[in-house]
Amino acid sequence: MSRRRRLLLTSVTVVGAVLFAVLALREASGPGPSGAGEECAPTELLEPPCGAWFGAFVPHTRDDLEDRVEDYEERVGRPLDIVYTYHDMSLPEGTRREGQLLSPEEQRVGEDRMLLLSWESKWWGGTRAQQPTWKQIAAGELDRTVVDVQARRIKDYGERTGRKVFLSFDLEMDTRTPDNGTPAEYVRAYRHIHDRFGELGVDNVVWTWIITGYLDHAELFRSMYPGDAYVDWIGYNQYNYYRCHETGWLSFERTQTATHAWIRAHLSDDKPLMLSEFGTAADPARPGRQAEWYAQVPRVLKDLDGVKAALQWNHRDPGPHCDLALADDAAWDSLREAVADPYLNPPRK
Repeated sequence: MSRRRRLLLTSVTVVGAVLFAVLALREASGPGPSGAGEECAPTELLEPPCGAWFGAFVPHTRDDLEDRVEDYEERVGRPLDIVYTYHDMSLPEGTRREGQLLSPEEQRVGEDRMLLLSWESKWWGGTRAQQPTWKQIAAGELDRTVVDVQARRIKDYGERTGRKVFLSFDLEMDTRTPDNGTPAEYVRAYRHIHDRFGELGVDNVVWTWIITGYLDHAELFRSMYPGDAYVDWIGYNQYNYYRCHETGWLSFERTQTATHAWIRAHLSDDKPLMLSEFGTAADPARPGRQAEWYAQVPRVLKDLDGVKAALQWNHRDPGPHCDLALADDAAWDSLREAVADPYLNPPRK
């Protein structure tokens, strides 16, 4: 996780009218763009034909996920469409649950929201010998102890609830080679997990392939793409890191458009895309700058062809100046207004 991640209105009258219309619509029929009907219902791959989902990564422990999600929703003024959580590939040891996909807390959160599960080929805190490699995964060495166990959990969840989950295997894999293996070994490992789930009858997974999006990794993206038959959504994680990475200040638009254009030109011109992590550091010299950054989100999203979900990263990365969480009330208010936009409120059914 450490490697990540204007609309201009002419009068106050227009703003008031739009907000009134949105609130009236949501009271009548739940979140959704005006005029939404059957043509705006989500697809089998959870793609909203009208607008884009809004989600977030909310810092939590395993036990307090529900409370932390509800706290975030209260501050942002709306329910989350997607909640993002992380897991490793460790074996259960005592009360350890890091390797358990779809924890009881996640399942309760998933009753009213979609889940994006990020599954990493790591054993967090484990010894070097315990770290899974892509070569081992591709050879089926983890099937009995790890892959099959989690596949059956996801299948059972689908059978009991009728719900699907977004599943990402080794997000930001472009930063994990050569430690985890070669690009070719990653592709084989990804395909093996995908095919193994299929053999076990798991049909409620939406396969989500997530890269950093840094274009100096472009050749890695090409060589590590599992293929259209194995990928349902493509995600990328781009931030305005500012002083965290000693870069200049980048607007929301500048963080997203170059990577979006590259993916459309070189990987897929029609897969649904996900801003799987987006966010910005604050600027201590200009306290309102973070709020200004989030105000751009709806306008920019509408111009990003095929971007069907955007997940805010409300946490920090390691290192000085690397807190990417919302810093103050002004930033929260700005995000709250941005995600009230009808475009980010498509109907869930």
